[in-house]
Amino acid sequence: MTHEKREDSPVVISFKNVSKEYILYKSDQERFLSLFYKSKKLRRHQALKDVSFEIRKGEAVGIIGRNGAGKSTLLKIVTGVTFPDGGEVTVNGKVAALLELTAGFSQEMTGRENIYLKGYILGYSKEEIEEMEDRIIQFAELGEYIDQPLRTYSSGMSMRLGFSINVNSNPDILVVDEALSVGDARFQSKCNDKINQMASEGVTVMFVSHSMGGVKALCERIIYIKQGELVFDGAADEAIKVYSEKEG
Repeated sequence: MTHEKREDSPVVISFKNVSKEYILYKSDQERFLSLFYKSKKLRRHQALKDVSFEIRKGEAVGIIGRNGAGKSTLLKIVTGVTFPDGGEVTVNGKVAALLELTAGFSQEMTGRENIYLKGYILGYSKEEIEEMEDRIIQFAELGEYIDQPLRTYSSGMSMRLGFSINVNSNPDILVVDEALSVGDARFQSKCNDKINQMASEGVTVMFVSHSMGGVKALCERIIYIKQGELVFDGAADEAIKVYSEKEG
């Protein structure tokens, strides 16, 4: 399913000359000592270099590039997990991030209680969470386990609950890492269908993928990043062509 770029829609994500640098430590000891002493020997990695783009409401935009290109850093900035060292970032709307699906869960609380815990973390009221609760439980397919402590769940069950909370929380922006594994093939197919449905209903989607076919099926626009720099931003077919030429 493709989704048109909407030139008349408001901008919901804006990156203006955004840069991000990480310091690479050899050990935890070196990381600890760096709190007290500045060393010129520390290795630095420029994850993003002067990146600029805009994404409008209702767009489905693919993000491609090799491992280490800066895709994950870009998503972490959008979701507020990390912050840029330079430039300006604007994100307008509630963001659901399909990255760390179980972040914020309590192992001692039940699945149902964790729905409310995660909902509060995401900024929803008790009434709003109650309205979403049945949809979340139905989609997660956890049966009677929904009222059991999370410590009794398998990792797959916890991820299914996390996925269900995020996609059923009425987000304005959905950030997806294709590398997610949320159960068996049938449930993964169900998850992909849900993402496609949300894109078709006007939710803004950022989709990180290594599958050119997968990203082209969802997105008409692709942003290609190489070594932290934005190489191409445009039509999916042209982006894939440029990527193939540069990456071989």
